[in-house]
Amino acid sequence: MTLIEDINFEELRESADKACNLMRVMANADRLMLLCQLSQGEKSVSELQDLLKIYQPTLSQQLTVLREAELVATRREGKNIIYRISSQPALAVMQVLSQQICHI
Repeated sequence: MTLIEDINFEELRESADKACNLMRVMANADRLMLLCQLSQGEKSVSELQDLLKIYQPTLSQQLTVLREAELVATRREGKNIIYRISSQPALAVMQVLSQQICHI
């Protein structure tokens, strides 16, 4: 059993702040659907658009938010931009959520 003296409240606050920031970014239906698809593997922008019926400029805006939050990363393959989840905490959350909401 952990005693209250053993708890580092600064570390706990920092972890809680990181979790809140992650959940804030994920608390958008379009971004959550994007992460559901990306939790299954890399996808190009055109694949994401076709799968989710999210069109420009919304798709670009939401992918930008995910990139700026460092939840996804990109690579170029010819003319295509390929996205993947780059955040282990985001991937862990999506693995839990995928059974409940993604229906993939």
